[in-house]
Amino acid sequence: MYAETANDAAAANGNSGQAYSLDFDAKNYTEKTATVDGKTVAYRAFENIVYVKNPADTKYQCMNFYVPEGYYSGASIGGYTAETAPIFFPNAVGGYMPGEPDKPGEGFEGGPNAALVALSKGLVVACPGARGRTTQDSSGAYTGKAPACIVDLKAAVRYLRYNDKAMPGDAEKIVSNGTSAGGALSDLLGASGDSKDYEPYLKALGVADERDDIFAASCYCPITNLDHADMAYEWLFNGVNDYKQIKINMLDWKVQRTEVAGTLTPEQIEVSNELAPLFPAYVNSLGLKKTDGTALTLNADGNGSFKDYVRSLVIASAQKALDAGTDLSAKTWMTIQDGKVVDIDFDQYVRYAGRMKTPSAFDGLDLGNGENGLFGTASIDARHFTAFGMEHSTAAAGTLADAQLVKIMNPMGYIGSKEATTAQYWRIRHGTIDKDTSLAIPTILATTLANKGYDVDFALPWDRPHSGEYDLEELFAWIAQVCH
Repeated sequence: MYAETANDAAAANGNSGQAYSLDFDAKNYTEKTATVDGKTVAYRAFENIVYVKNPADTKYQCMNFYVPEGYYSGASIGGYTAETAPIFFPNAVGGYMPGEPDKPGEGFEGGPNAALVALSKGLVVACPGARGRTTQDSSGAYTGKAPACIVDLKAAVRYLRYNDKAMPGDAEKIVSNGTSAGGALSDLLGASGDSKDYEPYLKALGVADERDDIFAASCYCPITNLDHADMAYEWLFNGVNDYKQIKINMLDWKVQRTEVAGTLTPEQIEVSNELAPLFPAYVNSLGLKKTDGTALTLNADGNGSFKDYVRSLVIASAQKALDAGTDLSAKTWMTIQDGKVVDIDFDQYVRYAGRMKTPSAFDGLDLGNGENGLFGTASIDARHFTAFGMEHSTAAAGTLADAQLVKIMNPMGYIGSKEATTAQYWRIRHGTIDKDTSLAIPTILATTLANKGYDVDFALPWDRPHSGEYDLEELFAWIAQVCH
């Protein structure tokens, strides 16, 4: 199946009917300006750069590249020069859907977006597009199923390295950024650098003969570790039978969230009851430890030091909010003494956060979830990607994705392994009321990275729902810290 999938990728390429140059054209740009905090930011825009020789879809397999104008006159901006400026690498992928290259402009929640703030801070910005689970060619064949999205980002990184001498910015200081599925791609890009697992797909596209490891990864609420996400979700939310599904719509480039309430059916409750007990064995298999060496484990009931650790992260988040002046007196499940959050009733906190998804949250038994679509093929829209999903499938003709394909979409197997070059620096954020995936998932990711010796800045912003790029000053302060 793995070889067949790679061959499918090769066969799908060539739809554009044109071979593209991998050489950067330094003369093909437009001059633009924007305003950030009342100051004018002038920059050169090199847009719609196809980053592979043999693209399957030039709408998505292209990149926008932006350079502060001052670098062309020898200026220093934010302590960087044209040679030393980090390359900020934000993807615009959501829901594992196709994402066109981003542009400097207004963010989804108002104010300048990350790309524009990056330019104002003196970073060079490379915004890659990537195919997604719904991308199709003119014949109707799917060309964006896994692993197309991560392969495209790797191809864009290789283009930047190949042209490092011709392009401003330091291609050894690439800092990826993404939110939700884009956050998952950021962590996968950071974890799996230079792994040969992706080579058949990359070669089929005619990528630059270069490395694809990166320097640092910023990940907002990553929908990652998908093959263990269902059990993690039910470990957290088992017993919470009411849910509110959040529908996100875009109106005039503004995010609008609406809620649809419901209650789990007896059949869904049974699925939750079967999934939740599977999680402790997975956690215990990871050998996770706190910084003091304490093992993070769970007993058969789902309690133990790992759960206590997650609770401590929520407490730390609440303490930071309290110190900043947030009124937490209405949180009756929280114990506050002398200005200190000393404990929370974890079960009540989970009910406060609330369930959003029905079981199973990711590998839908009816193949109806977006993640099922991620693991389809050129001719099959959706497949299961867990043994549980396949065994409990309610789809008329459900099939299971190849294990190797599932592996190469999960960063966990690459972190610190000999077969990959993992980024040294990480920033991971997941809000305390973000219920798109379990708090356990980013906690496992961050703890694994820290245990393997990587530099990790991990936090759970208080009362923050599923979202990203809400703390850009802090993000770019972190980038400056790790890059200088």
